[in-house]
Amino acid sequence: MPRQVTKYKKEYVVKSYEADCHGFLRILTLMNILQDIACENADVLGFGFVECHKHNLTWVGSNYLIKIERLPRIDEHFVIETWPAVGKLWGAIRDFCLKDSDGNIIAVASSQWVLIDCERRRPVALSKYFPEYSFLDERVMEDEFHKLPTIENPDLITEFAVRFDDIDVNNHVNNAVYPLWASESLNSDFRLTHLPQEVEICFKKEALYGEKVEVRTKVNEAETLHVICDKNSGNELAECCFKWRELTSKP
Repeated sequence: MPRQVTKYKKEYVVKSYEADCHGFLRILTLMNILQDIACENADVLGFGFVECHKHNLTWVGSNYLIKIERLPRIDEHFVIETWPAVGKLWGAIRDFCLKDSDGNIIAVASSQWVLIDCERRRPVALSKYFPEYSFLDERVMEDEFHKLPTIENPDLITEFAVRFDDIDVNNHVNNAVYPLWASESLNSDFRLTHLPQEVEICFKKEALYGEKVEVRTKVNEAETLHVICDKNSGNELAECCFKWRELTSKP
């Protein structure tokens, strides 16, 4: 019998080392927290890391779309709800809802995941290994994942080296690092006066330890587009789009 799917909830608190210079939760940490609760819920439902490992499988994130009303602040308690929202041939869509201690929605996110055969490095059909996979037919947003605009003449080109600590259990760069590279490519004056309002990421190819990546950035007022490439081969690793709002006063 398929497991009954309900919203999985977990409370978090923003630690001092998880906050940025404005006192808000870092996007890097938010991405890691989303992965944390997604893994927990997948384990509860019977298709998590341990179960996948038995079949030499793993989940790989392909897309994220995060819409932010506001980010939680240092020492603030907040709750994340998550659930599998859509089942697809090669994977699934998982949604998230962040609420403050009064139950107000402060951010929502949607993510798309692909089930991968670790040996062949190829997608496999979800129904083949998890025929009882089920989902909660509820979405946090109507938007689907978009094809991000092409950057022809970047305003900025920034280079990063893949560090050992960027690598996760799948032996490639963790998903949370890509938006970090994108936002780090912007100058400090912009970052000091703006906060992220929306983040969209499309992952294309894995980056490995020791490689060098190049972030090509286009700034369109309050929207920044980023293409992250392997510096040596030129292959695109990820595309990212940030929408920013101006920080009018220091929290």
